[in-house]
Amino acid sequence: MHLLDRPVWHALRSGWAALAQGDGDALRIDPAYGPFAASADDDADRLTALAALATGESEMWLVGQDVAVAPPGMTIARTATLAQMVAKEVIPAPAPPLEWKVLGEGDAADMRALSLLTRPGPFGPLTHRLGRFVGVRDHGQLVAMAGERMRLPGFTEVSGVCTHPDFRGRGLAGALMRVVMQAMLNRGETPFLHAYAAHDRTIALYETLGFAVRARLPMTVLVR
Repeated sequence: MHLLDRPVWHALRSGWAALAQGDGDALRIDPAYGPFAASADDDADRLTALAALATGESEMWLVGQDVAVAPPGMTIARTATLAQMVAKEVIPAPAPPLEWKVLGEGDAADMRALSLLTRPGPFGPLTHRLGRFVGVRDHGQLVAMAGERMRLPGFTEVSGVCTHPDFRGRGLAGALMRVVMQAMLNRGETPFLHAYAAHDRTIALYETLGFAVRARLPMTVLVR
C-alpha cells in the first residue's frame, strides 16, 4: 500500500506523531488542530477504538478508509469521494503583482476568520501551526492564503487555500499555491492535495499548477 492511500493514518504516525492521540489501533490529531482520524484497518475492534477517541460534538474526518457501518456510538454524517492529486513540478505562469508574506502567530485570528468565511476545508484554532502558510494582505486585511497540512515521509499536503470573495479572479490563490509548492519541492518533498472528485473545474485549475490526479479516495465524516 502506498503511503498516500491512507494519508491520515500515515501522517499521524509520522509528521503528525507529536499531535496524535490514541494508540496502535486508532489515532486522531489533537482536535484543536483539525478533525482528522484513522484506525489501523477496518476491523470492528479497531473502529471501536477509533470511536473511543471521539470528544463531544466534534467530527472525525477519515480519508482513504472505507467505513460501511459506523462504529458503536457514532453516525456517518456524510461521505464524499476525493481526487488526490500530486505534483512533480510547478507549471509556471505570469504572476499577478503581489507581495506575499509568511504568516505566523500574529496572523492566526485573521487566518481563522478568512477560513470561516470561505470554508476551504477543516481549519481549527491551531491549524495554522501545522506548517508554513503564506498570505497576501490588502490595506491590512488578509485576503488570500495557502499553506501546509498533512506531513508524510517525502510528501506534504497543500491546504488552507482560500481567497476573500471580494478579491477572487485575480490569480492570488494560484500564485500562493505555487509559492507553497516550490518550497516543498526545494525541500525534496512532493506536494499533494485533495479536491472533491465531482468538482471538475477545481481539478482542472489544479492541473494548470502542475498537479495530476493520483487516486480517488473515500472520505467519511463521523459524529457521535
